[in-house]
Amino acid sequence: MAFTSSITSGTKIFGSMQKSWGIFTNTSGSTGGDINTGLKSVESMNLNHTGSSVVASAPVVNEDLSSPIDGTAVTIVTVADADGTWEAIGKVD
Repeated sequence: MAFTSSITSGTKIFGSMQKSWGIFTNTSGSTGGDINTGLKSVESMNLNHTGSSVVASAPVVNEDLSSPIDGTAVTIVTVADADGTWEAIGKVD
């Protein structure tokens, strides 16, 4: 089972807040993993599946976002072998 993710871009929003985004890929039955957002802490995250077929359930963040979380390892859960995009907003310092 293999899960990979990568940052494809990022831009400052205001002050010490930044938005970063990228892709995630599941293979060999993988159902998620950790995304390194490049941010010190994450306050908001958006996940979307990509592809041409319907996916049984939406990807989810498996973290408590009621307070900022460590941006180096945001755990997500998806259906097996589903790929997608992610966007994270948080602090860089």
